[in-house]
Amino acid sequence: MRFVTLLTSALLTLASHAVAEDEPVVVELYTSQGCSSCPPADALMHGLSMRDDVIGLALHVDYWDYIGWKDEFADPAYTNRQRLYARARGTRTVYTPQMVVHGNDFVVGFKPDDLAAAIRSNKAKPYTVDVDASRRGNTITVEVEPKSAPVGEASVYVVTYAPHRQVDIRRGENAGRTLDYYNIVTSWTRIGVWDGAGRESFAARMPNDEDAVVLVQPTDYGPMLAAARAN
Repeated sequence: MRFVTLLTSALLTLASHAVAEDEPVVVELYTSQGCSSCPPADALMHGLSMRDDVIGLALHVDYWDYIGWKDEFADPAYTNRQRLYARARGTRTVYTPQMVVHGNDFVVGFKPDDLAAAIRSNKAKPYTVDVDASRRGNTITVEVEPKSAPVGEASVYVVTYAPHRQVDIRRGENAGRTLDYYNIVTSWTRIGVWDGAGRESFAARMPNDEDAVVLVQPTDYGPMLAAARAN
C-alpha cells in the first residue's frame, strides 16, 4: 500500500500544473518488458505523457530479452542510442530503467523526485534553436534556425510513438503481469544533418500514421537544442 501511495503521489506531482509550452523538456525512458524494476518507471511515463510542457518518450531496449521474454517494442537501435549516451559520459555501463532528461541529466531507477528536479532545471534553460514542424498526411516538413550564434553540427530527428499499449507478460521477470506502457517509440529517424549556422529546411515521409515529434540534438549527443510536436 505504501508503494501504491508513493507511486500515485509521484504521478500526480508530475502531471499537475501542466501548461502549454513552446519549449518542452524531452524525457527519454530506457526500459524493458523483461525488467522487474521497470514497471514503476513505466507508470511515471503515464504522468509525463499528460504534460504539455514535457515530451516523454519510452525507448524499449533489447538486452533483457535473453532472460525469457522478448520485448515486442524493443529495437537494437534504442539500445545503441542509450550506449552512445553512456559513451558520451565516459562510461560503458547502461541500465534499465534510466531516464535521460533533455539529453543532459541522467536519472537511473525509479526516482520521481530526482526526475522532477531535472525537469525543472532544464525548463530554466532556453533552447538555442528555433524549430518549426508541420505535418501534411504522412509528410513532415521541418525548419530550423539558430536563435543567435551558430550551434554546431546537429542531427534532426523525427520520432513516432504509440500513446498507449497494454501487454500480458507471460515469461521472464514480469511473468503473469499485465502492464501498461505509454508513449512507446515506434521509429526514430534522422532526417538530416544540419550545420547549425543558418536557416535550413528538411522534409521526410513518415513511416506510419502515429503521433510524432521533432528533435534537434548535437551529432555527438548532449543537451537538446530544440524539440517540437509535429501536428
